Order: sequence, then structure tokens, then C-alpha cells
Amino acid sequence: MAKSEIHPTWYPEAKVYCDGKEIMTVGSTKPELHVDIWSGNHPFYTGTQKIIDTEGRVERFLRKYGMVDTSQAPKEDEKE
Repeated sequence: MAKSEIHPTWYPEAKVYCDGKEIMTVGSTKPELHVDIWSGNHPFYTGTQKIIDTEGRVERFLRKYGMVDTSQAPKEDEKE
């Protein structure tokens, strides 16, 4: 068993709050947890994440590692 007097108090039903609303209960050493982001409002988990391609960084990465078919891309000589 755990030694007495050295462990923090365990709250098996600690409430987690986001934007003032209770969203879940978890086990914690604090009775209440206040968070800004959780899986219910994070863009990665909700599917609303967008990749912002500034200055062709994604295209450049794909070309660098051979992940894009360069035969379909117009060459610089053909542009003119």
C-alpha cells in the first residue's frame, strides 16, 4: 500500500472544465482542472484542421522527397 503522509490527495472524480463548461471527469491530484484545449474542440481531432501552404512550402517538401509526380507539373521552360 502507499506510504502515508508523502503522497498528494487523489481525487478520482476530478472535474475538467473548458470555457466554463464541465466536459468530463478524470482522476487527478486536483479537484478541478481548467483547460483551454481538449480533444472536443481541437482542430486536429474535429477534422477542421487546414494546412496553410505559404510560399509553396508543401509543394517544395513533396518535390524534395519525391512524393509528387513531376511529369504532370509544367516545367519552367514550357511556361513561356
